[in-house]
Amino acid sequence: MRRMRNIGIFAHVDAGKTTTTEQILYISGKIRAAGSVDDGTAQTDYLDVEQERGISVRAAVTRFEWKGTAVNLVDTPGHVDFLSEVERALRVMDGAVLIVSAVEGVQAQTEVVWHALREQGIPTLIYVNKMDRIGADPAAAVEQIRRLLSRSAVPIQTPVGAEADYAGAESLLPAAFESEAEGPSEWGALFRSVLQETMAESDEALLAAYFEKGELAEEELVSALKASSRQGTAFPILFGASARGLGVKGLLDAMAELLPPPKGDPEAPVSGVVFKLDRDPSMGRIAYVRLYNGTIKNRDNLYNESRDVVDKVTQIRRIDGRKSEDLGILQAGDIAAVYGLSRARIGDILGTAEGVPGERRLAVPLLTVQAKWRTEADYPAVVAAFQELADEDPHLDLQWLPDERELHLKVMGPIQMEVLVHVLRSRYGLDVDLGAPSVIYKETLAGAGEGFIAYTMPKPCWAILRFRMEPGPRGSGLAYRSIVRPEHLLESYQNEVARRVPEALQQGMKGWEVTDLTVTLVEGEHHVWHTHPLDFVVATPMGIMDGLARIGTKLLEPMLRFRLSVPEEFGGKVMNELILMRGAFDSPELRNGRMELEGTIPVATTLDWPARLGSMTKGRGILSTFFAGYAECPPDVREERPRRGVNPLDQAKYILATRNALSS
Repeated sequence: MRRMRNIGIFAHVDAGKTTTTEQILYISGKIRAAGSVDDGTAQTDYLDVEQERGISVRAAVTRFEWKGTAVNLVDTPGHVDFLSEVERALRVMDGAVLIVSAVEGVQAQTEVVWHALREQGIPTLIYVNKMDRIGADPAAAVEQIRRLLSRSAVPIQTPVGAEADYAGAESLLPAAFESEAEGPSEWGALFRSVLQETMAESDEALLAAYFEKGELAEEELVSALKASSRQGTAFPILFGASARGLGVKGLLDAMAELLPPPKGDPEAPVSGVVFKLDRDPSMGRIAYVRLYNGTIKNRDNLYNESRDVVDKVTQIRRIDGRKSEDLGILQAGDIAAVYGLSRARIGDILGTAEGVPGERRLAVPLLTVQAKWRTEADYPAVVAAFQELADEDPHLDLQWLPDERELHLKVMGPIQMEVLVHVLRSRYGLDVDLGAPSVIYKETLAGAGEGFIAYTMPKPCWAILRFRMEPGPRGSGLAYRSIVRPEHLLESYQNEVARRVPEALQQGMKGWEVTDLTVTLVEGEHHVWHTHPLDFVVATPMGIMDGLARIGTKLLEPMLRFRLSVPEEFGGKVMNELILMRGAFDSPELRNGRMELEGTIPVATTLDWPARLGSMTKGRGILSTFFAGYAECPPDVREERPRRGVNPLDQAKYILATRNALSS
């Protein structure tokens, strides 16, 4: 297999991710001139909305060659509203570049992505960008990276100058990696000792050699660094100023030498995953596929394990922005756009699941909005457009209620809402308004108990079910099992019950999804003559709602973990405000004239908090937030949502409505 790398570029918004990608493509010879994010000419920001707003909203795959190594590079969005794109890219990467601004340092999205990279075990380079900006402080950046991310992060370069005097970086391993600039570096001695000590501590033999000689030989350092970096146990730090093209060659060398190649056997059975969907006006659905094993060719019949369907591959292409080339073949370890998979969805396993890594959930939409169309004639087109967009981003979790003629969707934040409105106008020619976002609450059981239903009238029907329902640990979701013997309730009927329990819990006593519970089917009965399989479609929600009504539910609200830094003089005012917002925080820490706070706060009280914090601190407050799960609401918070459809507690009305729906 030829030398190849699959690498994702990740960062907090405005750390210079797309600019770095442009310079990589330019310096590698892929493009003739580096595009500009501000001018809307970036190669990987090819959507209209990206060019107009100057931000990345979709993950973009591009490919280049560097010193005999082919690299598939995925440029991901940096804004938290598009975290779902980051999540999907993480699944198909063998290595990553995490960009940190030399001025702002480690920010909220940086930490979120870092934890995901570590959970997935993805080897990672850290690139400290914007070294030429006022306020750039490489020593502070390295200290913060090692404090907040990992003590195994090690500088392998030392910057020559900073801010306006930045002239590039000198390699601390000159025999293995070229220096872009040479000269006195005030951080050279510090960074050399960090590199030497950290690598020595990674191996007993190296530690002994370090104590014996006082330092490691360069060959020992390079060998240990390559092995540790490719295994994801050490994280090299590099420096640059991508807007001026400085530091990018060193980054390219490190990507080729310090990140691992893909594994996979082209002769093995096909094993791959769909990680991104797009649409071609003439060719239809485009599925971006990472192949872990096997080979796919044009006109192959390809089995989709997730959907249990077979689709015919019509074309395999490599797409770069608005350009594409026909490949005709996709082999293990590579990424390409596959046409013809008309029924594919994001996350689908193609062939067998052998070798395909699991998903890591990063994006949790905490807000819900209702879509409103301008004219009644637009209604069918709006529904179709949103269904297509929900295929491309399943986190939208579209709820179409035909009877009420309503469309509801889940979103991450206001920027995503603006982008959705823009896409509907530019791609579909539809003017759609999104209502004010409201927080997504959940419910959980107030205690343990049982739900029972004997659905035996009006004939013909017979379905008897008894559920044991118990609270589960916070964040555990739903656990379902059955202890009923097949002679009492046929396996096929039990499977129908298992399918319907999660649906029945979508709306609890207060109208929200019920979560963090264990449901056990402890009793079930069918009738040889009177039972129809659909009886359990009707009976399951009635049994579940009977249990919820008997036990009662408690309201849960989404919480954020926050880190806040403000000038000391604003500390008292900010802490008072946090208390009013139902925030809880640890004792404040004072550092260099600033007060730093960490704690948790409800999402519901923070919708306008960033703007208020800005005016309260004259723009000098720095806020980082991360989703911290759901927590029980105080008794005075009562948020109910109108129920959609007929309530299964009104059994006569529910049976009639459901029977009519099933027979129509």
